[in-house]
Amino acid sequence: MKFVDEAKITVRAGDGGNGCLSFRREKYIPFGGPDGGDGGDGGDLYLVADKQVNTLVDFRYKRNYEAERGQNGQSKQCSGHRGEDLVIRVPIGTEAWDHDTDELIGDLAKDGDQLLVAKGGWHGLGNLRYKSSTNRAPRQTSSGTEGEKRRLRLEMKVLADIGLLGLPNAGKSTFIRQVSAAQPKVADYPFTTLYPNLGVVTLKDVRSFVIADVPGLVEGASEGAGLGIQFLKHLTRTRLLLHMVDMAPIDVKQDPVESVKIINKELERYSDALGSQDQWLVLNKMDLVPEDIRDDLCQEVLDRLDWKGKVFRVSGNSGEGCDQLCDEIMDYLDDIREAEQAAKDAERAELINSRKPSSEE
Repeated sequence: MKFVDEAKITVRAGDGGNGCLSFRREKYIPFGGPDGGDGGDGGDLYLVADKQVNTLVDFRYKRNYEAERGQNGQSKQCSGHRGEDLVIRVPIGTEAWDHDTDELIGDLAKDGDQLLVAKGGWHGLGNLRYKSSTNRAPRQTSSGTEGEKRRLRLEMKVLADIGLLGLPNAGKSTFIRQVSAAQPKVADYPFTTLYPNLGVVTLKDVRSFVIADVPGLVEGASEGAGLGIQFLKHLTRTRLLLHMVDMAPIDVKQDPVESVKIINKELERYSDALGSQDQWLVLNKMDLVPEDIRDDLCQEVLDRLDWKGKVFRVSGNSGEGCDQLCDEIMDYLDDIREAEQAAKDAERAELINSRKPSSEE
């Protein structure tokens, strides 16, 4: 299935039904009073996150969506039925933006999340509503209002715990094949990966996390070079970035240190939040580096970068160092989740205590 992470659609909620102009007419009652019913409200339009949907490709072929119109009112004081709501299912991690105002309408981050994007029109009133002591036979009604219409831009951001960064051909896809069941394309040329790949890494103790491999970046990506930065948005939801560095590049002129600096510069240009995100340095393809120069080469890279964070030496091809890296990633994620849960528990306890009556009361 083709990976599509952006789409533009037009949505329109249902119009409200019109009120009815009617008078009671029965045998022996030639001049009955007004009995026109109200119209029905127009149907609303919702976006719902569905774990069974993983791409926005369907929205490339169908771009217009409209909820049902409310039924018009009828005689004998019968109101029209409400228009049926329209539910559009989208992938988890989809953001809905107003195309005209560039306003974020909502973020569907969890399975089952629901977002109202277009409100149905109000029903019109039948002439029964206008009956009064001074107007016993009103001929006045009102029409239903139009349903809300919007142009939306849908943006899907994959949900992953870990994001892989690196220049093209840094070995990211080989690494994700080594540690997960994902099977991205691997070849000895740049830009083998053309769209994000997700892999689920499961440890021996059954704990697991999701890792995302995005297409490699090049210098000037923020200006559109290479594949641009269109896929960087998929890293904004991650907890940790693994910066993968090719320690044995095919092009001997490629400097590992400059590779790291180029990527980090593009991250900062994209957003301050992504530029300051937690990042570990992963020195890849160590099996291709002669053993007698490994230590010196790695230390030179760290010294020139003045790197203070965590560093790992791995080989995505042979698997060297991959298990240790995955174990430490899992421990890191567990610590974050425990801290978040502790914060939620403390907030809940504080809320409960605030609702308890004081002893003085």
